[in-house]
Amino acid sequence: MLRAASVRRILARAQTRAIQSSARRRNENIGLSSVERVSDEVDVCIVGGGPAGLSAAIRLKQLEQESGKEVRVVVIEKGSEIGSHILSGAVIEPRALNELIPDWRDTYDHPLIQPASSSSMRFFTSRYSFPIPHPPQMGNKGNYIISLSEFTSWLGEIAEELGVELYPGFAGSSLLYSEDGHAVAGVRLNDVGIDRKGRPKDNFEPGMEFRAKVTLLAEGARGSLTKAAVRRFNLQKDSDPQTYGIGVKEVWRVDPGQYRPGEVIHTLGWPLDMHTYGGGWVYHMDDGLISLGLVVGLDYANPYLSPYRELQRMKHHPYFSKLLSGDSTRIAYGARTLNEGGLQSVPKLHFPGGALIGCSAGFVNIAKIKGTHNAMKTGMLAAEAAFDVLSADSSSPIDMSAYDQAFRESWVYSDLYEVRNLRPSFNTPLGILGGIVYSGIDSLLLKGRTPWTFRNSSRVTDAAHTRRASQYTPIEYPPPQPPLSTDLMTALALTGTNHAEDQPAHLRVRTEEDGLVESSERRGEHVRVNVQEYAGLLGRACPAGVYEYVDDEDGSSGKEGWEGKKLVINAQNCIHCKLCDVKVPTQDIQWTVPEGGGGPKYTRGFVMGQPVWTCAHAVPFCGRVARLGTRVANAAIR
Repeated sequence: MLRAASVRRILARAQTRAIQSSARRRNENIGLSSVERVSDEVDVCIVGGGPAGLSAAIRLKQLEQESGKEVRVVVIEKGSEIGSHILSGAVIEPRALNELIPDWRDTYDHPLIQPASSSSMRFFTSRYSFPIPHPPQMGNKGNYIISLSEFTSWLGEIAEELGVELYPGFAGSSLLYSEDGHAVAGVRLNDVGIDRKGRPKDNFEPGMEFRAKVTLLAEGARGSLTKAAVRRFNLQKDSDPQTYGIGVKEVWRVDPGQYRPGEVIHTLGWPLDMHTYGGGWVYHMDDGLISLGLVVGLDYANPYLSPYRELQRMKHHPYFSKLLSGDSTRIAYGARTLNEGGLQSVPKLHFPGGALIGCSAGFVNIAKIKGTHNAMKTGMLAAEAAFDVLSADSSSPIDMSAYDQAFRESWVYSDLYEVRNLRPSFNTPLGILGGIVYSGIDSLLLKGRTPWTFRNSSRVTDAAHTRRASQYTPIEYPPPQPPLSTDLMTALALTGTNHAEDQPAHLRVRTEEDGLVESSERRGEHVRVNVQEYAGLLGRACPAGVYEYVDDEDGSSGKEGWEGKKLVINAQNCIHCKLCDVKVPTQDIQWTVPEGGGGPKYTRGFVMGQPVWTCAHAVPFCGRVARLGTRVANAAIR
């Protein structure tokens, strides 16, 4: 068994060492399945350094201290540092945190410094807004407005202090299986140093393997390893298909005259039409910052809709134009899919050798518009089940069924059960208006105490809700009016997104039935259907400008094009939101992990619209020093 220091040296070498390869080796494809890999044995491998994964890791180490039984816990995170891929303008309910770290208020550096002071909901028309009652579940007494990225970074520090091995900057590319293929046996990290044609570069290093007794998947919504586990073990067979929304968000430093610390506002109505589920928010954070954004349900029908441009249009409403007037500056932008399916869409939580935790399973309470508390609690429940099984020295494969039972007996289940019918009511014959009325009655009066549960018995996915472009006219969005609204590329620059360009594409045009095979015919059929029938939906829907259906002027695309059009994928723009994987009507875009460390850099270290770069962006193992340096630098700048 390798110790942490040895693993760190191996992983650091994979990022920094240049191998003097022969010309032949550098110019030929390699059979990666036969490459010799470093392997290490651990007790628990957690994929994803978000609130769920870190809560599980912390709880395992707490149980280790209580029992005296050593448990080796490893967390791998594809972001360059803990928190860099965490996006949320979050109001957090501290219930799970109170259980995990009862004395958190006594820690000098905790980030929960802005309590929510008021909550309200407004209905928007194109020119006016009106206060309306909000469900009691949306009350925020005792809650905090936070940067979820900063909160996650803080949890990472606590986990490290307890002895958890954190490896940011390394992506889990595939699951390992037992010899008979009936159980998960760990995770393989992504290979480093492969060019876009699959050939090794000078810095090639095969991804190492963590062979684990228990593997916990905490990747967030629509994770690639979670998809593989759900498919292989048929975890979704007794639950409805998961449904999603896309949240597009900005952070502004507003004029002091418009800043109301602790205020929480949610919106319904305009700019979305009465056929589209969604709503907006404004959270007044600490330090003169506000988080604002728009969530659009990905079951929207109109292929001409652009979530990004809907957000830009929303900011021109008189309410927002006043809020963002004066000495106000946009300092951050981002987007991410979130689970909306609720209790009916939660899959079977365990599989031989591991379990799904947090948003990998989908525990967002859509009525509260919160999920962090449930994500953390399910991580804790899984940790307790895993520790009990490991302590019993059970034979392989590990059986995590106790976690599933613990979930059903927990307050997380009750939290979701009460609101189980609210989001699904919008996809019944009641429609959007009927869904609003039903949700009001259920949340205010019935509180989930009904003998019925709305189910998606026809198993219609978000992609299948998309209608043909011929049924709609294009939406005429107003041109950007800086600084209040800008074009997409200007906003994208605020994410700090970066990918090495010479690497295999992590966005693949293939279906699950295609396996690992990508073909010109498949790409050509994708272009034909998406251009002819859906007017190139992804060109508008993607909140990072990754997809373009452009003219094939010289006809070089061949079978990969259709009627003079071809698909261009700007993978270097990808902010890992997963919208394409969910929404494309042909269901033939597969999101896979790029080289670890690539992607957005969501932090609070923004100054004049530019991210403050730290050594953690280049060397993940400098994380704790880098975080301290960033805090000192930000304090000096302020």
